[in-house]
Amino acid sequence: MNPTSLAAIETYLRDQRALVDQALEQFLPRAEEYPPAIHQAMRYSVLAGGKRLRPILCLETGRLFGGDEKSLVRLACALELIHTYSLIHDDLPALDNDDLRRGKPTCHRAFGEATAILAGDALLTFAFETLSSPDPPLPAERRLRVIRELTHAIGTRGGMVGGQMIDLETTGQKTDATTLEFIHSAKTGAFFRAAVRSGALYATAREDDLERVTVYGGMVGLAFQIVDDLLDVLGSKEALGKSVGKDGRQRKATYPALHGVEQSRRIASRLVEEACKVLAPYGSRAEKLKGIAEFLLIRTT
Repeated sequence: MNPTSLAAIETYLRDQRALVDQALEQFLPRAEEYPPAIHQAMRYSVLAGGKRLRPILCLETGRLFGGDEKSLVRLACALELIHTYSLIHDDLPALDNDDLRRGKPTCHRAFGEATAILAGDALLTFAFETLSSPDPPLPAERRLRVIRELTHAIGTRGGMVGGQMIDLETTGQKTDATTLEFIHSAKTGAFFRAAVRSGALYATAREDDLERVTVYGGMVGLAFQIVDDLLDVLGSKEALGKSVGKDGRQRKATYPALHGVEQSRRIASRLVEEACKVLAPYGSRAEKLKGIAEFLLIRTT
């Protein structure tokens, strides 16, 4: 990615983050609303920062097919609520036992383990409350299809929870390439696919369009997780805003552990290249989606 393109995509991502953050601020319960402790924990975790990649991918895919902006923003916020719930629970002592997230103490460190568990539960529940809002009005069948997409993506059958389960079971054990790809494709890739698919569905994209963005989302999601694995080896706590080196210490199944750093980079590059090729029929209309994919390869956070 040349410097001009990099500057443009960084500006775009910053503007889109601001758009999502503003909407999240409005949707979330106020910190003082009763019972305040749970609402403070929810807001703390959601508004602590973050890349907002999943909501941005949802927004941009929906725009590609002419979706209604107000509907897409609400959907994008629901995705971020689900993502933040998953981070809160991933950080808990029973799972990754992490102390730092988005540059701040993790939710259970700031508010206690019990409140963190409830905050994650509340964000997951609130995501579907947000999705089911009648404002703006949407055909019920479209809304239901998106809800089904998301529940499958975060569930046990090839979704986030299923991937997390296998990740736990293989920690400390020798893992083959097939199992590793399943873990990453389910734990991370499935929700990336759901982000672009849900945006396309809200915009009533055709089935052939849906198939293309599904391939794109899966490849970009897997590439994102491979780069995340690499950053855990090569990055810094200050840049990432979270602990580094913990995958190696816990002997987790990762791409660098199985394939090495250079081969992992090549795999991620190939995935991004193929993801961009899938979008070729859309020409310049898909430049931002291509730019996001290419940016993932060089990100440092």
